[in-house]
Amino acid sequence: MLNQPSKSAEDFFNEYGIRTTRSNLLTNDEMSLSEHIEEFNQRLIFCLIMLTVFTAGCFFDIKAIVQVLQAPAIGIKFLQFGPGEYFFASIKIALFCGLVTSSPLLIYQLLLYVIPGMTKNERKILLPATIASGILFGLGLIFSYFFLVPAALKFFIAYGADVVEPFWSFEQYFNFIAVLIFSTGLAFQVPIIQIVIGYLGIISGKSMLNVWKYAVVIATILSAIITPSTDPITQILMSGALLTLYFGGSLFLIICNK
Repeated sequence: MLNQPSKSAEDFFNEYGIRTTRSNLLTNDEMSLSEHIEEFNQRLIFCLIMLTVFTAGCFFDIKAIVQVLQAPAIGIKFLQFGPGEYFFASIKIALFCGLVTSSPLLIYQLLLYVIPGMTKNERKILLPATIASGILFGLGLIFSYFFLVPAALKFFIAYGADVVEPFWSFEQYFNFIAVLIFSTGLAFQVPIIQIVIGYLGIISGKSMLNVWKYAVVIATILSAIITPSTDPITQILMSGALLTLYFGGSLFLIICNK
């Protein structure tokens, strides 16, 4: 049997009708600008389709989602102050939930696009950092829903209990908890920022621990910005969580000798 010349990876993909992208050929270091743009457009279209599908799925089950969102507001009656207010609020809720639930797929598509252009060391850092970031974001959502939102609502209800009746607009209520929950998820990215800074050699873990007094001040300011209520319980919960994450990120860098 005659030995046939070996085919390149690109020839193999072309022979079987498989489109050559950077994700297929990690060893292919060069792509034209048009190929970069075309691949980006393909992944963008796929992400939009996935977001639409997840959003539509959430919209079809919007009543169950609304009940979950209303659960922390014990004893509150929600009103519709304009025609279509609940309908448009439902669309926003479905879009918000669709974005959250489809985010793993969206991030995966982003990684497929950027990883081929990165070095091996960068890839080793990116994947664990992405997974840890997703976990921390989810923990932030859970922490906000079960602790911050009830504490903030309890404060607002008790503050005007003797003066006004607690009848709230559902759309304004959703805007309130959506901002609080999402901002808490972003605030829980503090250790990821620390680790990136540490691995870049900008600041070491020991240096971060040495400036713990400034960290306390910054955490207090951030908790006051994130939490809309002025009660000390909510701010203490938020600042305590931020400080725990900060010290955890610093200790992780020290263990890794960074």
